[in-house]
Formats: sequence, structure tokens, C-alpha cells
Amino acid sequence: MTMGSTRRTVLATGAAGTAALLAGCGGQSGGDDGGGDSAEKSSPAGTGADGGEELATTADIPVGGGKIFDEQKIVVTQPAEGDFKAFSAICTHMGCVVSSVSDETINCACHGSRFSITDGAVAHGPATRPLPAEKITVAGNSILRP
Repeated sequence: MTMGSTRRTVLATGAAGTAALLAGCGGQSGGDDGGGDSAEKSSPAGTGADGGEELATTADIPVGGGKIFDEQKIVVTQPAEGDFKAFSAICTHMGCVVSSVSDETINCACHGSRFSITDGAVAHGPATRPLPAEKITVAGNSILRP
């Protein structure tokens, strides 16, 4: 066997092994992504009929509460039956993503700031500025982000 054929054999074997390794790593999803199931945080549901991104259905947002959409960095609330609001999920104090919605406030776990689910106003500092409003529309039972 010559040195050229040995090198060729090693390279071919290495390429085949790499291809097999990559094929084994990619492709199908294993079901559990480690994200867990959260009642307050969610990913997008899809695209709505009106062309906007469907965030949730109206039934997904509890009256007096809300839901945080981590990927879009938005929180949708329902202060009163049928009244839906949306705000940035980025805390105005230090830029953390808010962590929960409870007791009619949007809460940031980083430093304890709380914001009103009605208008995003600061209910408890250290934040001094309200959460900026985000645009959403309700079409039938779908909550859409344009």
C-alpha cells in the first residue's frame, strides 16, 4: 500500500464518519425541548387570517391577568373582560424580560419592579418609566400582532 492510498483511505473514512455523526445529530425533534410547560409564558401560535402574527386566542389570556410571549418580547393582558392590552416585555429599569403576570401586575423578577396590566404604568419601583404599549388587534377569537 502506498502513502497516497493510505491518505485517501483515512480521508474517505473520516468524511464518512463525519457525515454519519451529523446525520445522527440533526433531523427529527425529540419531543421534550427542556422548555417545560408554563401557564404564563408562550411561543407564537402562528399566522392569523388577517396576515398578522397570531399570538394567542382570547381564551388564553385570563381576565385580570396576562401572558408573556418570550420570543416576541411582548406581554398581553386582559384588565377587564374583552379589553386586551399589549406592552413590551422588557423592564424599563435594567432591561430584563418580565417574569410573570399576577395580582393585576406585570412583574420583573430581576429587581422587583411591577407594572399595571391596564396601562403599563409603574406600580412599584425601582423602575421609573412605564412599559411601552405594543400594537395588537383582536380578530374574532385571535389576538394578532401586525
